[in-house]
Amino acid sequence: MTIISIVSAAFMIYRYMLIAYILMSWIPALQESAVGRFLEKACEPYLGFFRKFIPPIGMIDISPIVGLFVLIFIEQGVYNVIGFLL
Repeated sequence: MTIISIVSAAFMIYRYMLIAYILMSWIPALQESAVGRFLEKACEPYLGFFRKFIPPIGMIDISPIVGLFVLIFIEQGVYNVIGFLL
């Protein structure tokens, strides 16, 4: 495996973890499961950063959407740096 494919897989896994965590937030019983607690420990530090700066709009928390977009931009930046170094 190349470095780019390893980095790509890591970003993809984390992106899916974020999406699963966001979807699980609508079902409280899933949040309390072992998988829910694992996803909370893995995703909340990242999403919490955005929640500090982006308040909810009414009942809608848009910080996870911003977090996903930022993750995609970071991913592209990492690809560019790796491509430049290799």
